[in-house]
Amino acid sequence: LHEFATGLERILVIDHKRGVLESQIKAQLYSLPAASRPEILGKQDRDGAPLLDNVAMLGQTEIATALLRQLPESEIRARAERALADIQTHRDFVATHLSSTQRTPFFCSGCPHNRSTKVPEGSRALAGVGCHYMAQIMDRDTDMVSQMGGEGASWIGQSPFTDERHIFVNLGDGTYFHSGLLAIRAAVAANVPITYKILYNDAVAMTGGQPIDGSLSVPQLIAQLRAEGVRKISLVSDAPEKYIAASDIPADIEVAHRNRFPAIQKKLRDYAGVSVIIYDQTCASEKRRRRKRGKMDEPPRRLFINEAVCEGCGDCSVQSSCASIEPVETEFGRKRRINQSSCNKDYSCLEGFCPSFVSVMNGDLAGADMAAEPPEIGAAIAALPAPAAQPVRDTCNILITGIGGAGVTTVGALLATAAHIDGLAATTLDMTGLAQKGGAVLSHVRIGAADMPINGPQVPEGQADLLLAGDMVVSAGEKTLTHMDRRRTQTVLNTHLSPTAAFIENTRTKYDAAEMTRTIAGNTARLHALEATQIAERWLGDGVYANMILLGMAYQRGLLPMLTRDAIAQAIGLNGTAVAQNLRAFDYGRLAAEQPDILYRADNVHPFPLSLDGLIARRRKHLGDYQDTAYADRYSRLVARVRAAESRIRPGHTALAEAVARNYAKLLAYKDEFEVARLYTDGRFADSLARQFKGKPKIKLHISPPLVARRDPDTGRPLKIAVGSWILPAFKLLARMKGL
Repeated sequence: LHEFATGLERILVIDHKRGVLESQIKAQLYSLPAASRPEILGKQDRDGAPLLDNVAMLGQTEIATALLRQLPESEIRARAERALADIQTHRDFVATHLSSTQRTPFFCSGCPHNRSTKVPEGSRALAGVGCHYMAQIMDRDTDMVSQMGGEGASWIGQSPFTDERHIFVNLGDGTYFHSGLLAIRAAVAANVPITYKILYNDAVAMTGGQPIDGSLSVPQLIAQLRAEGVRKISLVSDAPEKYIAASDIPADIEVAHRNRFPAIQKKLRDYAGVSVIIYDQTCASEKRRRRKRGKMDEPPRRLFINEAVCEGCGDCSVQSSCASIEPVETEFGRKRRINQSSCNKDYSCLEGFCPSFVSVMNGDLAGADMAAEPPEIGAAIAALPAPAAQPVRDTCNILITGIGGAGVTTVGALLATAAHIDGLAATTLDMTGLAQKGGAVLSHVRIGAADMPINGPQVPEGQADLLLAGDMVVSAGEKTLTHMDRRRTQTVLNTHLSPTAAFIENTRTKYDAAEMTRTIAGNTARLHALEATQIAERWLGDGVYANMILLGMAYQRGLLPMLTRDAIAQAIGLNGTAVAQNLRAFDYGRLAAEQPDILYRADNVHPFPLSLDGLIARRRKHLGDYQDTAYADRYSRLVARVRAAESRIRPGHTALAEAVARNYAKLLAYKDEFEVARLYTDGRFADSLARQFKGKPKIKLHISPPLVARRDPDTGRPLKIAVGSWILPAFKLLARMKGL
């Protein structure tokens, strides 16, 4: 360092985040004579004003701005300042054209944290290192975060000075084996009232599902906790039967199904010392991986929601906190559906008090069999022309956006591999953070000639040539838009709108797809839009192939001018996962660029919203089917009165009449047992089931009949029973008894 600093007047230290090197350099050079000691700048300039951020990531623009302030006036500096001014103008434009919707991370579908991080009303929890850290950004009364091994240690110091009597602490099994046991040992020594919730999920889930070093079995974990002085231990599991009769589980250990978890938490918070709840349930993502690799049995059951019966109450989301329960906008309001592509078969949503849930046994998804593809599609793909030639830049900058877990980084890796196969240079950079848990993911891919250097793996601001927009929400966000340019960037957009984590916590959350599309279109030179998820689900049975479809369209439109189809196909083969499906998805994308109509499903559904007259006519028919013509006439009379009154007061306006037409019909068509029976047997349920599943799979309905259903002893909620399809003839009879 002394040799490096000799003869220098000034040293600019660029530390990402906290100023680590800057303080060390200052200390080392402090003893030099003033005449030979260079000025050290970094987080602050010579006047003490902020120069480089010590919290946020430093990008090229921030570094260049700080550097230019140290250089003398020159033509080079003037040119650089003009370039920076253009970037700032683009930033200002982006700031005024941002979408109001954001995609924040959330627990995976079927993740045990969906339930294990909840606390009883009036209680609070502390977070540590692990996926459960995200509970802090959710409405779960969880705050603070500690280092591994310090979970709950802050409570040891706080508890004597607060009237709060007890606290919960979340702790993962990986952290426990690493050093979390030390925190429990300290809490036992201090004898503070605290309950550790140890999630035994069998993997280091946060960083990719690696095996835990030095893992203990559940019985060994209990024995170790006992040896450390923990006297109160409860064990809950999604499969408690494997422990109830186990000889190595002490008889005084309470073993229960996870459904009893809230009640057990309430009981232990009244305990005066250290207690532990072991929550045993395998990581949902790890289950998915093991099932794909044949290391874990695939459950034969899928859940399906009868949209006609669903009332959109959202109790299924409340009970499960599952991201695979998605909103569906229908003529009769917002309903729910299960995303079969992301569902990890946890079945917690069944606990929602609603008769719309159906178990489908051994049901294969419609569209999953490529052998059933119509021959005209194969012929159309074979006849596709070569992509139009596009000008080639020195470096092709590609940005891929999407949702964690949807294969975004895989597409980036495929492009880089294809580039190497074609003899090109390539770099990739994946910006994920917690995003592998359903949040925003951006993958930067830069491709250039083998003999030309690629200066940095991140696509510079305003220099993206291609945006593969796998998710509308992420693509309309600031982190994406800053890399785009209205004169340069071509965008291939998946117009399917996936709900965000906000919908799980607030089922009334609204999404403005038109606003997001306008935002993206306003920041791109040309927008190429397609419903890639719909195509993937229809022809391949899984929306996960949507990103490959986008890639195929980009190739066919000439937006990957440096890459050959053979190299992309080889890269897909080298990846070794669902090779045939991914190759077909790529070709579907190519076909969508030339003949999109051949791939889209033309469902025969009534369009909505309707005109007022159309709305009234549809609701009249609905109420006639619900009860009888007299009931429909009662509806019509009130709507006509409101319509006439509104016309007198505000001629030409119908907003009030439309509101009454919708909501009065909803009020009248109360879904009692007779109506639920009708909606299961009027043909629509069978049609919707046939659209999603092949053949005639066995089904079970989950209902809670009055006078028959038992109640949960802990919550008092009615419990459901499962009945087979034999109930449908009885439902037909019940529906005819509506007159009662």
